[in-house]
Amino acid sequence: MSKLVIIGNGVSGVTVARHVRKRSDMEILIISAETEHFFSRTALMYIFMGHMKYEHTKPYEDHFWAKNRIDLKQGFVEDINTNDKVLTLASGESVDYDQLVLATGSQSNKFGWPGQDLPGVQTLFSYQDLELMEENSKLTKHAVLVGGGLIGVEMAEMLLSRGIEVTFLVREDRFWGNILPNGEAQLIQKHAEVHGIKFHFETELKEIKAGSNGRVSSVITSTGEEIACDMVGLSAGVHPHIGVAKKGDIPVGRGILVNDFLETQVPDVYAVGDCAEIEVVDGRNRIEPLWYTGKMQGEALAKTIAGERTKYERGVWFNSAKFFDIEYQTYGFVFNEPLDGISSFYWQHPEQDICLRINYKDDTQEVTGVNTFGIRMRHNVWENWLANGCTLKYVLENLRDANFDPEFFNRYEKDIIVAFNQQHPDNQLKLSPLRWLTKRFTKGHANA
Repeated sequence: MSKLVIIGNGVSGVTVARHVRKRSDMEILIISAETEHFFSRTALMYIFMGHMKYEHTKPYEDHFWAKNRIDLKQGFVEDINTNDKVLTLASGESVDYDQLVLATGSQSNKFGWPGQDLPGVQTLFSYQDLELMEENSKLTKHAVLVGGGLIGVEMAEMLLSRGIEVTFLVREDRFWGNILPNGEAQLIQKHAEVHGIKFHFETELKEIKAGSNGRVSSVITSTGEEIACDMVGLSAGVHPHIGVAKKGDIPVGRGILVNDFLETQVPDVYAVGDCAEIEVVDGRNRIEPLWYTGKMQGEALAKTIAGERTKYERGVWFNSAKFFDIEYQTYGFVFNEPLDGISSFYWQHPEQDICLRINYKDDTQEVTGVNTFGIRMRHNVWENWLANGCTLKYVLENLRDANFDPEFFNRYEKDIIVAFNQQHPDNQLKLSPLRWLTKRFTKGHANA
């Protein structure tokens, strides 16, 4: 019987295992150095804040794995021999395979800062990081977070829930400035400041200093300022975990290089999820460190392994997050700086932390992306609009179709139309009734 071994029990690796089992009777083994069972990584902050227990973050009961003949092994893979198809674990144990899936995920970025390995310095990615944060928070009154990404936002909210003062060092001139346009970045920054967060913009970490007890006592910034603190959170992004692939002479770039079928250049070896770098025809490489893309990759690869060779096709780009109590969604592409040939319509509520940005092509008026803060959108509606090249006029006039807020929430489609008409006196729009209640969307609507 053929044997499939998967290194990593995150969403990508587990999805491969589940969907292979649906299609095949082959032997399946998942090896993980983090936890015995698969859990929802995005729920780490809620465990810390007391909203959930670790057991609640496991999508499947512990007996699920044996019932479905998926074997689990805790261990760290030290080496891969792709010629003999053998893995070597840190314990010295050898594991053979017929087909191998690398689902090794990401690692937090460290940039060689002096003091970056001192007690009191940590990242937030693994379950072990969560355990460390529990210990560090007991000794912390003031934390300095380095980097203004989503991991930093989560760490900030976690620490604030324990009454810990938080200061951010942000390299850009605005919060999340490498992702968001200025309007959205300013909105989120002000919202965070209301929650008590202090920002130092255009400021980088230079050194982490230790006190007499050997733990973190302060940081030195690129501006020469010394900031006293008891904890440093390194939240300056992540990078693919590719160390074991290198040992197995599996070609890597920033990630483990794969084609659109998630196949590496080594026969019977695949990579999925955060660690995979997909080489596309036009020369661009792409790494997609998102939960839903990891799941989609896992489903596609499972078909290939089970004998139905299937290309991974992501479809419309999507991401979501929560900045304290503001929900954020993005569909398509909205870059932090304007692009040639792309215009932007932006609306922001005058009193609340709510906004909408729609980008569109100058020549065709075709919508290319949207950002929303404080307005919950329907995934299927925006996916249809973007996939079918709907115009700005069509999208705005039918914006009610996309709103997924509960009925007792305020709705702002009328305000948005008024704002657009004021900005474009020669192009007046009128809000349409809910289309999804009256007729189905068709491609013919795209250029209406």
